[in-house]
Amino acid sequence: MTLLNATLLLSSLLSFLLVFSPTFTVSTVLFQSFKWESWTQEGGFYNSLHRSIDDLSNSGITHVWLPPSSQSAAPEGYLPGKLYDLNSSKHGSEAELKSLIAALNQKGIKAVADIVINHRSYERKDEQSGLYYFEGGTSDDRLDWDSSSICSHDPNFIGTGNKDTGDGFEGAPDIDHLNPRVQKELSEWMNWIKSEIGFSGWRIDFVKGFSSSITKLYVQNTSPEFAVGEKWDDIKIGGDGKLDPDQEEHRSALKQWIEESGGGVLTAFDFTTKRILQTAVVGELWRLRDSQGKPPGLIGIMPETAVTFVENHDTIRIDPWPFPSDKVLLGYVYILTHPGTPCIFYTHYMEWSLKDSILKLVAIRNKNGISSTSSVLIKAAEADLYLAMIDEKVIMKIGPKLDLGTLVPSDFALAYSGLDFAVWEKQ
Repeated sequence: MTLLNATLLLSSLLSFLLVFSPTFTVSTVLFQSFKWESWTQEGGFYNSLHRSIDDLSNSGITHVWLPPSSQSAAPEGYLPGKLYDLNSSKHGSEAELKSLIAALNQKGIKAVADIVINHRSYERKDEQSGLYYFEGGTSDDRLDWDSSSICSHDPNFIGTGNKDTGDGFEGAPDIDHLNPRVQKELSEWMNWIKSEIGFSGWRIDFVKGFSSSITKLYVQNTSPEFAVGEKWDDIKIGGDGKLDPDQEEHRSALKQWIEESGGGVLTAFDFTTKRILQTAVVGELWRLRDSQGKPPGLIGIMPETAVTFVENHDTIRIDPWPFPSDKVLLGYVYILTHPGTPCIFYTHYMEWSLKDSILKLVAIRNKNGISSTSSVLIKAAEADLYLAMIDEKVIMKIGPKLDLGTLVPSDFALAYSGLDFAVWEKQ
């Protein structure tokens, strides 16, 4: 065979594979790798998670959200103090964190840092002047601030800075993000944990604590590959004490925050979908279709900006936000077959008997190319049945109703099923 003939044969073979081989699109799937008590894990959280990397790399998970990594007055990490001090974290040392992230990156998994910058625990208070002082955790004066970095009118901590641009936080001083030094040094620190530690993206804690323009500034200054904000608003309850059927205001607030914060790579946790979904799975599945025939959460209007989830380290502890424990798998059937970026919670994956089911659902998602922008056609939304077609490739149903009539066409085959759910794929 001549070189020319061999080249033509190889070209024909590649063309055949491109045309006739199935295409597998890897959807972005976020994994919250910790729970509230993870800092207590024997041998250290970082080391424990390091031992699970091979398992995670085979799961379809693309991004791993890690807990706050700086020294903190609270062991969970949410009262950070010396931001550059990564050796005093209860989750492990700086070297262990860098090793963990490097190992994740080797498997093609990106690390997402939990960024807590709304509030900060102070190092000392001058009792005579009443002023507070912060230390950054370095040998120079980076992040060494005084009370001029604290918002004025903070009812719990006396600050001399600008007025707060967002909601207050009772547990620690609210940082003045209009202060140019604060903006500069926090941006430098975030870029440092990108370049030196290896993080690729941000989960931005308590974004209600400062204006959307502040979020926009930090995202622009640090250019993360991925970013998601925690905008957790109260949800509307009706006069009967039950969840109000109309949550348009709740999801519109998420949409507005995304738009004001600059969009781009920035996303938001879809708290609207989470709260409606956990109510719907208990005999009220009609809630999963809005007045326009679309999903009622952020995924119904801006799916590419929505990070969907069933539970996280906070919601599982705070009433009335915990998902019904016996319906959690139904929640994953929904978020892993629908648009948006799904987030899997540590407890469900690592500790409950849901891992195999979650893996099967992620595999179906990737096999059929379901993405954050996939289309949804809701074919039924009744008290005991929710059934939807996604991208004309997948049909899913949750709810106890068994008589589906002609809702599932004959050219769809059952791919996975269990108690009160089923997923079909187009053949």
